[in-house]
Amino acid sequence: MTPAIFGLSGLTLTDDERAFFRESDPAGYILFGRNIETMAQVRALIDDLRTIHGREKLLVSIDQEGGRVARMRPPHFSPFPAGAAFDALYEIAPSSAIVAARANAQAMGIELAEAGITVDYHPPLDVRQPGAHDVIGDRAFGSEPLRVAALGRATIEGLALAGVAGCIKHMPGHGRSMCDTHKEMPVVTASEAELETDLAPFRALKDTPIGMTGHLVFTAWDPDCPATQSATVIRDIIRGKIGFDGLLLTDDLDMEALSGSVPERAEIAAKAGCDIALNCWAKMDDMIGIANRLPKMSEKTVKRLDRALAATGIAPQGDKAELLARRDTLLAIAGANA
Repeated sequence: MTPAIFGLSGLTLTDDERAFFRESDPAGYILFGRNIETMAQVRALIDDLRTIHGREKLLVSIDQEGGRVARMRPPHFSPFPAGAAFDALYEIAPSSAIVAARANAQAMGIELAEAGITVDYHPPLDVRQPGAHDVIGDRAFGSEPLRVAALGRATIEGLALAGVAGCIKHMPGHGRSMCDTHKEMPVVTASEAELETDLAPFRALKDTPIGMTGHLVFTAWDPDCPATQSATVIRDIIRGKIGFDGLLLTDDLDMEALSGSVPERAEIAAKAGCDIALNCWAKMDDMIGIANRLPKMSEKTVKRLDRALAATGIAPQGDKAELLARRDTLLAIAGANA
């Protein structure tokens, strides 16, 4: 199995994709708006992927946070609010905010599970910092670590009730970024003591089976390499200080924060300690290059992957309409909505 997650080019698989995926046997796939039209179409696409591999558990993932980060959108799919809505409710009614976040994630998970999706790259546990770039912005659950952790945990629990695995991101923290990693490399100059704030939510949720790195340089830990490609950050901070022992994915390797070819970026990240390379844009040359450069998946990564998917695919619990109604009633307390 190739330790990579690949994107797809369209609403159906091409013959070239089908042949390549069968040969390279990637760890999983990621869907974007270009792959999504209706529920029936998404389900058929994922069923096609399953026939290639014949695995009982297949990692099929998506970025479905709500707000501006939503690949499945109306009119065929439900709208979901960004993290800031739950942050606003927490300000006046913490317990209600946790219930609302769990109900929201459970309803979201029911919809994802119906489509056949098993992993959602949600929640971001980035602690929002004043003056930072809005690449995180309203996606964050707040600027206080315990609040971020509480709402993040509720989100993971809600997704799990629907048989979908969540993913904590972007380790070791994206809240201080002064630029967009899609375009350039952020350099965080905060001290180790200051960065304890950023680590706290990840440490609280360290037992989550899946996590994702961020493409940021932290001068306090490694002034030369971004977290995704830093053996020091992955070993000493993510695996060490945070204590995360789950499946560690890179953020999208196509982002312009990173340099070199995409296959080179994947190889450097793998050598630094990332379990899985995430390559989103379905460029065949890049995918072939990654498959050729990366070694076969290690036994440790296979075990982490199996553990991450163990609780996926169960029959979803709850009624989506009732969950959405509960969420909306609670968010209305703070004047927020989906």
